[in-house]
Amino acid sequence: MALALRGGRRRLGLLLSGTLLIAGCGSAGAERTDATTAQPTRTSSRSFGPGAAGAGDPYFPSYGNGGYDVAHYTVQVRYDPAKNRLTGTTTLRATATEDLSSFNLDLAGLTVRSVTVNGTRASHARTDNELAITPATGLTAGNGFVAEIRYDGEPAALDNDVLGKGGWLHTSDGAIALGQPESASTWFPVNDHPSDKATYDFEITVPKGLTAVSNGVPKGRTTKGDWTTWSWSEGAPMASYLSTVVIGKFRVTTGEHKGRPVYSAVTTKVAGGAPDRSIARTTEVADYLESVFGPYPFDAYGGVVVADDRIRYALETQSRPVYAASFFRQGENTGVVAHELAHQWFGNSVTLQKWQDIWLNEGLATYAEWLWAEHSGQSTVQHTFDQQYASAPGQVWRTPPGKPGVANLFSRSVYDRGGMTVHALRVAVGDSAFFDILRTWAAEKKNGNATTAEFVDLAERVSHKKLRKLFDAWLYDTDRPPAPKPL
Repeated sequence: MALALRGGRRRLGLLLSGTLLIAGCGSAGAERTDATTAQPTRTSSRSFGPGAAGAGDPYFPSYGNGGYDVAHYTVQVRYDPAKNRLTGTTTLRATATEDLSSFNLDLAGLTVRSVTVNGTRASHARTDNELAITPATGLTAGNGFVAEIRYDGEPAALDNDVLGKGGWLHTSDGAIALGQPESASTWFPVNDHPSDKATYDFEITVPKGLTAVSNGVPKGRTTKGDWTTWSWSEGAPMASYLSTVVIGKFRVTTGEHKGRPVYSAVTTKVAGGAPDRSIARTTEVADYLESVFGPYPFDAYGGVVVADDRIRYALETQSRPVYAASFFRQGENTGVVAHELAHQWFGNSVTLQKWQDIWLNEGLATYAEWLWAEHSGQSTVQHTFDQQYASAPGQVWRTPPGKPGVANLFSRSVYDRGGMTVHALRVAVGDSAFFDILRTWAAEKKNGNATTAEFVDLAERVSHKKLRKLFDAWLYDTDRPPAPKPL
């Protein structure tokens, strides 16, 4: 997750609309909104039923959906900031994981105009932020399908009790789509849970003169009349909350590093200086982290700086983190850059399976900040740990980072005690095994999803040590563990 600014601290915690396509290619169908809840049906020897309206995450039962696995989204949206009006077509390619009579997508607010599945008109119905789609015929488990959704409306943010507003935020000169643990459903139909990662193509059309920045590799822009379309492609699997689009006026810098494009943008709402210098060091920080964690996992680098009072955090949006300008008010800040770039390995490439395991993202990214501080001569990792261990308030120890609960998902315990857990592991197994654990974790889980139990198993396998008591004490106990010692 991201770093948000609160009492001098950072935590992190975006937007777009389009047509959704699930496996193949499809064409738009006529509008139909009279669908009723699908009931299980039988075709010969098969029994078809509706997919679950949730991914099964205990922390957020309504997030995501069941019954299918998305491989790719093509999101095409046009946005008029003057009217706060978004028009989109999203096409997704997916595979049914069970015999489906219907399936759900997450979509907040926007009005659906038509849906097709495999090129044939499908009926659809809305309940709150759920879009239920009933194809003309059942979808057989193991088979691919393509869904296309056309929609429009005034996109808006989501309110949740975790980080605050997330999703589409209309700004004075454009928009920002950002947020964690949810945001994507405010601008395109999506299986909005990190357990269903997919690749993405974005085509974002905005008034000429504005820039639209998104994830992945820039694919160029075309202008027709008063509108410019910006194209982006993320070819590595990405969790939906890591998708973003930022529309506005920016100081853009481009380049190439190790054969990959570098694309960064700083809003013109802030003066040049510390934000630009900090983001300019992205590849330097990434190269250092690569020496620790293994190869950089994506095909592009960059960062975006925004200035909006509703965003007081940074978020590790894939390949191109978004930072609040307030991070740089006191001058250059590469610590937050190190945190968000560490997430490219831990959180983005290796993605949590369920939100309870958020410490896997934040603990490792916090520890990367400590490593970067030592590398850049600011403070040793051991000194940082000692300070955190001595000064952490009681709430940090009462909140187990491995099971923080929804209300504490982005609490100090998840970040600070999560980072201390990583250091306790390092002390217990020694530097050689510790860094081998991190590189092996990044390599073996690349582009996938992971759990705390899997991390513990891997750490024991690589280190040849019994570590469950250590992890239980640091992740799940509600008392301060003893200071770590070598095993």
